[in-house]
Amino acid sequence: MATFHFDLVSPEKLAFSGDVDQVDVPGLEGDFGVLAGHAPVVAAIRPGILTVTAGGTHKKIIVLGGLAEVSDKGLTVLADVATSIEELDRARFADKIAEMEAKLAEKEGSGLDRAIERLDHFKSIQNQLSSTAMH
Repeated sequence: MATFHFDLVSPEKLAFSGDVDQVDVPGLEGDFGVLAGHAPVVAAIRPGILTVTAGGTHKKIIVLGGLAEVSDKGLTVLADVATSIEELDRARFADKIAEMEAKLAEKEGSGLDRAIERLDHFKSIQNQLSSTAMH
């Protein structure tokens, strides 16, 4: 299988850099997979789980928004936050969801819509972490 270069960058660190077989990205308009030779594209990403496949192994990384750019140089994801599944503090993540739920009552109009959408993304991540497919 052909490989391509992938960089995952967050404000805190270079979370991943290397040659990979495939990257599955949680796009704002739908999840998409990137393979070598993918057409150039720039896409917004939503909070979700990004999966990196290299040499038959899969690495799952939680991203909380950002941008993905596919070019002839490979794929670059600029993530607002990038945390590997192993590094995630699940109790803190659950607390963040509870805090988001509590603050819904303070929102209205389009602000409420955006808050509900973000909360749904976080709950989706939590559900995926709890599923047997993640183990």
